Amino acid sequence: MTTVDIINELGPEFFELEYERIRQSGRDRYKDLSRPKEQKIEWWTNVGPNVSWGTQEMMWPVSRSIPDATDRVKTLASPKKNFQTGQSSGRPLFYYSCGRASMVWELKPLQQQANVRVQELSRSKELHRDHRENRREYLYSCGRNTPIWLVGKGAQNAEDRPRTRQLAEPKQPPKEYEGARQIETIIPKSALKGEPSERTQSLSFPKKRPEGPFRDPVWSVPVSAKNASATERCAELARSKSTPDSYQKPKDEMWPVSKAARRATATPRVDELSKPIVRASMDHVQFNPDAFLVKETALKGVVPKRIETLSRPIDR
Repeated sequence: MTTVDIINELGPEFFELEYERIRQSGRDRYKDLSRPKEQKIEWWTNVGPNVSWGTQEMMWPVSRSIPDATDRVKTLASPKKNFQTGQSSGRPLFYYSCGRASMVWELKPLQQQANVRVQELSRSKELHRDHRENRREYLYSCGRNTPIWLVGKGAQNAEDRPRTRQLAEPKQPPKEYEGARQIETIIPKSALKGEPSERTQSLSFPKKRPEGPFRDPVWSVPVSAKNASATERCAELARSKSTPDSYQKPKDEMWPVSKAARRATATPRVDELSKPIVRASMDHVQFNPDAFLVKETALKGVVPKRIETLSRPIDR
């Protein structure tokens, strides 16, 4: 019976029902996954008030003895002023300042006009009277081609002092310094006119290597080698390693199980050992309320004299 025959026998109604069943099971799975995770809070793990996250409820109620908030709290609770109103509406905030379209704080009525010192500091630096703008130098410098201050005529016509000349001289290398050698070695004339000895000429000749093949790959074996017999030592070393006397070959054949083994029942001890160990879950193990309880026998215990003597501090 082929797959096409099975599909024709089941009919389209079967597949519609199967599709609806799978679709409904998928919806149930989505509903299970959409449920929020349950809070595993017990009385020994709950620290502080029981607060459910996601609500506007306060952690603890406000005391009725507090009549009203202070002026400082009211100023801190007021929202930030919106500077994007009126003439400043639509202006980019981060264009000329740190994000505000107005001054950082408002000036007092008595400070509306700057004093003389502030006005003096706010003036731009004036150019020198002999300043001439040079665009070429302005590309790589501050744009000035004149000295910052005037040099006197006496300084311009002054002669150099011995100390100034000494400081102007470049630093001399030490006496042990050797300059860089030339790349090409200059060969002396005596070496150019020299003649090699007979020994040097014989060593300079390349080694003569005859062309192969040097030996026929197939050669005849002599009769004495064919009639040779191995020695006792060679025969002993050529012998394969044998198995020990107690070795038993693997039992590959199948054997039937006896009726007594089939009808055998396990003992109570075997049943007890076969049961799995039931351990507590991690949720209960981590928060064990009896973790720090001291046993009654430990509370009634007596400290030995040796431990009491060892627990005393050393007097220095």
